[in-house]
Amino acid sequence: MSSMAPGRTPTMRDVAAHAAVSPMTVSRTLRGDPRVSPEMRARVLASVEELRYRRNDLARGLRTGRSSGLLGLVVTNLSNPFYSELALGVEGLASANGMRVVIGNTGGDLDRERQLVDDMASRRVDGIIVVPAGNDHTHLDPAGLHGLPVVLATRPPTGLEVDSVVVDDFGGSRRATAALVERGHRRIGFLGLGRSLWTGAERLRGHCAALEESGLPIEDALLRSVPPDAGAAEAVALELLGAADPPTALFAANNRNTVGAYRAIAETGSPAALAGFDDIPLADLFAAPVSVVTYDTGELGRRAAELLLERIADEDSAAHPRLVTIGTTLKDYRPLRPG
Repeated sequence: MSSMAPGRTPTMRDVAAHAAVSPMTVSRTLRGDPRVSPEMRARVLASVEELRYRRNDLARGLRTGRSSGLLGLVVTNLSNPFYSELALGVEGLASANGMRVVIGNTGGDLDRERQLVDDMASRRVDGIIVVPAGNDHTHLDPAGLHGLPVVLATRPPTGLEVDSVVVDDFGGSRRATAALVERGHRRIGFLGLGRSLWTGAERLRGHCAALEESGLPIEDALLRSVPPDAGAAEAVALELLGAADPPTALFAANNRNTVGAYRAIAETGSPAALAGFDDIPLADLFAAPVSVVTYDTGELGRRAAELLLERIADEDSAAHPRLVTIGTTLKDYRPLRPG
């Protein structure tokens, strides 16, 4: 029996709760998605029948102005493989659900982000996934976008209630630094991101937490913020390695900084160990070992798209915002040896 209040029109979320499945599973079942098992399909359809649910496509169309079959994706740097893989994850799930993706690149510029979001909203996309360029998210409030569903990727929202998907930045950084300490390193240089950004702050926090848990001091001289450029990361790494008392290891907070640090180590012939956040294509071809914090970037995109499609399909737009965290693992690359 349903526990719904008498007279209330059932929503997709009600059906999901009644059938003990996710709203996405309900949506897939109603679209005839072959990935839904016969048993699951029967359960969902039984709940649909008992609750007398009828998908309100008219309400969906009114909320978005009209259904265009398009999803918007706004990222900060398409030249970074991270964002290309994220985009592929979004596109894969969108395509499986009969939708297409429109991609915009901000270059990390907040004004450009505002313009892209406004342009996509005016072109009647059904929803937008945004990798924010900064901490000001006021322009991403669905209330200011005529109810357009919004999902944030890589960081949680500030000052608004929307769904988000993030990487376990703190845990991954903590794990990588702890591994360096376990290998005997006591002075570890940190090539970080901007501390004002969520990702940068969380990865720095994880690094410092590992040092504190190991009883090691946190030396400000070893904690460096690096501009978004591999050449800048190389210059900072060269400065650290050239100090009178250089670190015996470097930890880079993203793949771009890891490449810069690797170049500095190779250029100086330093024996410093290297670890970094984000996987790197062809890292197995490096001449020196490197450890990387890795995770499924495509899964990050898929989960963001899944949350967005659920919001688009579900009339219950007042449901509490959800935060999904993508887990990380630490992977060691060793130089390939001939023979």
